[in-house]
Amino acid sequence: MARWEERYRILERQLADRGVDVAEVRRRLKSLRIETPSWGYGNSGTRFGVFRQPAAARDVFEKLEDAACVHRFTGVTPSVALHIPWDKCCDWDELKARAKRLGLTIGAINPNLFQDECYKFGSFCNSDPKVRRKAREHVLECIGIMKKLGSRVLSLWFADGTNYPGQGDFIARKRRMQEGLAAVYAKLPKDASMLIEYKLFEPAFYHTDIADWGMAYVFASKLGPRARVLVDLGHHAQGVNIEHLVAFLIDEDKLGGFHFNSRKYADDDLMTGSINPYELFLICVQLAAAEADPKSPKEFAYMVDQSHNLEGKLEAMVKTVENIQWAYAQALLVDRKALEDAQENGDVVGAENVLVEAYRTDVFPLLASVRVETGRDPEPLKALRASGEVEKRIRERGEKGGRKGGGPGA
Repeated sequence: MARWEERYRILERQLADRGVDVAEVRRRLKSLRIETPSWGYGNSGTRFGVFRQPAAARDVFEKLEDAACVHRFTGVTPSVALHIPWDKCCDWDELKARAKRLGLTIGAINPNLFQDECYKFGSFCNSDPKVRRKAREHVLECIGIMKKLGSRVLSLWFADGTNYPGQGDFIARKRRMQEGLAAVYAKLPKDASMLIEYKLFEPAFYHTDIADWGMAYVFASKLGPRARVLVDLGHHAQGVNIEHLVAFLIDEDKLGGFHFNSRKYADDDLMTGSINPYELFLICVQLAAAEADPKSPKEFAYMVDQSHNLEGKLEAMVKTVENIQWAYAQALLVDRKALEDAQENGDVVGAENVLVEAYRTDVFPLLASVRVETGRDPEPLKALRASGEVEKRIRERGEKGGRKGGGPGA
């Protein structure tokens, strides 16, 4: 008998005693879907340099192979986000067919509005109408790619901002941003969504044109129901209560999805849950509640946005998915009735203890059981390391590695 099996039987009894519907928890764990990013499989770095890995993907087709590998071991990552032009290819039909053969679908399309020389002073907010036109045309090109690949999500992040007081007019830039967003929103397919991301700072150090969730919310609200806010876990000031803003956006039907990652001080390229796993759990508590509430919107895009610089690409992605599954499973074990009673009765300690009890639950046996039932190894990372997949890629791809490829907001 595998060591986790007896632990699962004990856990199952404990959860039943706590009034947890174990069958429903298992169902929801099986239905969880997490999108991985193409840029997480290629070589990347920091502003100081690129750290090449011999197993890194060299083109979009190899990125698909790596995404499919992660899905084989985790079972919950059937879609991959693309970044244009990093993932541009000559034959979109072939790319779509290759993804299908690998058991994947194409997820969010992410335009690049920050690397071209002309975007030095911004894209949609640039004072030069020629630059603004180019930026819009690029996003419209990406919408065309969405249609060819069957993608239903356009994910937008802007590096627009200024470095010094007086460099730009805040209101003029805001109006240009709104105008540009409205122009591309009008061309969005009727079954597609636009996700608007924000970032507190970087690369602009004085002000960023979409600096926080409130600004993204205002822009999205003015556009219409298919525009929503994308929450990147690494794009906030220290101390921001992310689970609170997530709940607020859920209630406003404006939460579009996530870029899951983690950060210590700034930026967002650390593995999700690696720095503050309790925060990730509390975010999942809000998501799990919304998914179970028939009055709440439920279609949230769970996407990873990480560029692994020191960690192995495949291992870091599998570990990230494991961390998200772990926090999500813990969130499903929260005794909602006990929590509501404690909240209604002003029982501060009792309410907090309900959350802590779920957070401290060892959910590995539960996840292992679900993984085995769906044909996966109970320990995906361990299985990946034993599979030889990384070594195979080193042999096939050699020491050259791939081009630099970060990610939106990287």
